[in-house]
Amino acid sequence: MVAKGLKKKGGTPAKKATLKFTVDCQQPAEDTIIEPKDFEKFLTNKIKVDGKTGNLGDKVSIHREKAKVHVTAEAPFSKRYLKYLGKKYLKSQQLRDFLRIVAPSKTSYEMRYFNINDDKGEED
Repeated sequence: MVAKGLKKKGGTPAKKATLKFTVDCQQPAEDTIIEPKDFEKFLTNKIKVDGKTGNLGDKVSIHREKAKVHVTAEAPFSKRYLKYLGKKYLKSQQLRDFLRIVAPSKTSYEMRYFNINDDKGEED
């Protein structure tokens, strides 16, 4: 029961947390296998906000610095979603057999080559 005349305490609304993620494409970009600007454009076209693609608005922003793509988003945004889209991009470019996406830190991903030359233990 709520007593008459009492009001709920209403403070200022909480500021939405912004999440910053980075996808580093340096290794394949140095070898001119992929173009970071194409990957940036792919993310811009494919990221869904409120169930619609290409609807970034002011909730998600994407910008590029040389071979790194930075994604800044408001709170309900998954880092795992970036990995999913990165794998989808590699598949569309038919590079999925050569490149993989690895998480070196909590807020970033990195495109790396598969280690094919690990034959040191097999020569015995």
